[in-house]
Order: sequence, then C-alpha cells, then structure tokens
Amino acid sequence: MPAYHSAFNAPGGRMAGNMGIIPIKSKIRGPAPPAPEDQEDVIDEAIDFFRANCLFRNFEIKGPGDRTLIYLTLFIQECLQKAAKTATLADGQRQLMTLAVSNFPIPGDAGFPLNTMFEKPANRADADLLRAYLTQCRQELVTRFTQRLYEQDKPSKWWMSFSKRKFMNIASVGTTM
Repeated sequence: MPAYHSAFNAPGGRMAGNMGIIPIKSKIRGPAPPAPEDQEDVIDEAIDFFRANCLFRNFEIKGPGDRTLIYLTLFIQECLQKAAKTATLADGQRQLMTLAVSNFPIPGDAGFPLNTMFEKPANRADADLLRAYLTQCRQELVTRFTQRLYEQDKPSKWWMSFSKRKFMNIASVGTTM
C-alpha cells in the first residue's frame, strides 16, 4: 500500500529551498498565501493522513507539497509525544503552542533530521521566509490539532496510541538549534 501524498505537488509557485510555500487557511499572520475556506489545505492533509502515513518507513517525494506534508507529519509526532505528558486541554494547548513557536532547525541547519531530502535555502531571505512559513504552519497545526486530539478535556486514546510511532524512523523535527 503506498503512502498518501499531498494534493499540492504541482510545480511552480513560491519556493524556499525545495519546499513549497503552500497556501493555508489561517488567521495567524505569516508569509503563507491564504487558501480558500471551502477547500482542504496542507494542514488538513497532514492531520488526516497522519495515522496512515506514520506507519511507513519510506516516503517517495513527488513534489514540494510532499516535503511540507513530511515536515508536518513529523511535527504532529512531536506534538503527540508532548501531549502524552499533559492531562487537560488547556495544559495541552499551552504546551503545544509553546512547542510551535520555540526555536527549531530548518533545512540546512545541523540539527535538522531531513537534510538529505530538503535543500538548504539559497540565501538569508529564503531562510527567513522558510522559518516564518514553518512557524505559521506549526501554529495553525497546533490550533486545529488540539481540537481533534483532546476529547472531553483529556487526550484521545486513539491519537495517543500513535505517540510512540516513528515516521520514517525519525524521532522528531527537532525543537532547538
């Protein structure tokens, strides 16, 4: 069975390194172009495909949307590990939002686990754009994901059962530089 791929793999569009700056539905300020409210975006894809994709050790990259999907899948994995240590929705939201805005490595940095699949941004402006885009994606993902993760003010056992899985045998996307 093949992994689920992003619907946003079309060539063209704005790029930072070889990662696409894909439109997202977000109220959070950032460089991502706005996506139509009535369509799924890459954040929805990452959350919807997480449980299926996290079972794979290999993932064939078919375009810039897949790179974003891989990054967000690893970030969801990191969120699940962090949420396993929280007991309530309010505590989980606070912990995960702190994780989302914390300092993290980007492609080309020494602590980034996916440097073999991602290109380093060409210049400082691209690196700043990529960091701002990933921060916006992480914040939006946390906002949407906590609504699914917590049931009746405690973490869902169905989501938490995936907290120990490793997508592509990678522990996390790293939270510090």
